[in-house]
Amino acid sequence: MVKRKTIHLVNLKIKVKVTPLFKRQAKKLFKHTKKELDDQIKSIIENPTIGDRKQGDLADVFVHKFKIKTNLFLLAYTFDPNTRILIMIGSHENFYRDLKKYR
Repeated sequence: MVKRKTIHLVNLKIKVKVTPLFKRQAKKLFKHTKKELDDQIKSIIENPTIGDRKQGDLADVFVHKFKIKTNLFLLAYTFDPNTRILIMIGSHENFYRDLKKYR
């Protein structure tokens, strides 16, 4: 089940969908980390090609890397012109292995 949230940008309706895995992982983050995550999600909504496109099994997935203080976070997502689907967030450790399991 994917939750939906609509964000309006310059008269465009872009739907942001969140997987249950993403929701669970985001819930565990600290408050200051969630604020930074929201900023990164807004930048993905505005420019979905900001992340790196993966190859092989994860060919349709983009991964955006960003730092919060000294911690590196990875955010996996897919998109089309009207929708952004946030799949997973986490640190680099076992990130791609878990992402392959989820996909």
